[in-house]
Amino acid sequence: MSSVYSGQQPPRASTQQPPRASTQQSTQDGLLLLRKMQDALGGAGSIVAVRDYEETIRAEAWDAAGTALGDVRKRTRWMRTPGLLRLDQIGPRGTYVLYFDGGSRSGWEILPDMTSADRYKTSGTPIELTGGELEFATNYLSGFELTLWLADQMPGYTVTSPGPNVIRIEHGRAATDFTLDPVSGLPRSSAGVSLADPDRPVPGEMRYEAWQEVSSVRFPTHRINFLSGMKRGEVTTSAIRINVGLRPQDLAAKPADFVPDISRR
Repeated sequence: MSSVYSGQQPPRASTQQPPRASTQQSTQDGLLLLRKMQDALGGAGSIVAVRDYEETIRAEAWDAAGTALGDVRKRTRWMRTPGLLRLDQIGPRGTYVLYFDGGSRSGWEILPDMTSADRYKTSGTPIELTGGELEFATNYLSGFELTLWLADQMPGYTVTSPGPNVIRIEHGRAATDFTLDPVSGLPRSSAGVSLADPDRPVPGEMRYEAWQEVSSVRFPTHRINFLSGMKRGEVTTSAIRINVGLRPQDLAAKPADFVPDISRR
């Protein structure tokens, strides 16, 4: 579920508004493919039963020239109701924390310190989410896979099929294409637009290499991230926890000493 991006800084939403998503209605072929994917993932009932989700991943990242940028560890926590998101990440020049409340459309973040000799240090200053930062958090939450997998039940989402075994899910100004394995029905890849560089949005694709069943739902556990066709990240899931009773106050709590709430190991 967690995205790993090009470079080590947290991704930024573009300050320019992307094209508004189509207002077309969902189509029968799109909905049939979505339900095929839901069945392969464990069934819509099992997916909607996921009330809260926690994932820890380890990733390797490369820049556009193929130079290794170092290992990244990321902890993602998500609650369906209320719609909350918390990201804690440790990586060279990419250590940061983000909290977002989708109901109030508010939150805060602690950015990397890009000048310290310690490449794993944050700025130590929480700032409110505004502008492009707020847009990024909003898109991250609305595009969370556990939400997209239930797009036929979500107001404001449309489901179509632009090609064989391809589901297009549009929400707000964003769109994600899932390409399904024609036999298993599981996604082979997802594609959209990466906004890792705010001035130059580039096509992004995530390829799914392995899956694991947790609480009757299949989750991707090995993913490879491509930007403009170049491999920029390889993600391995360390742990997934489902319905463990995450609490809103814990997700909203700023970490001690402004250090991400995740182990460096």
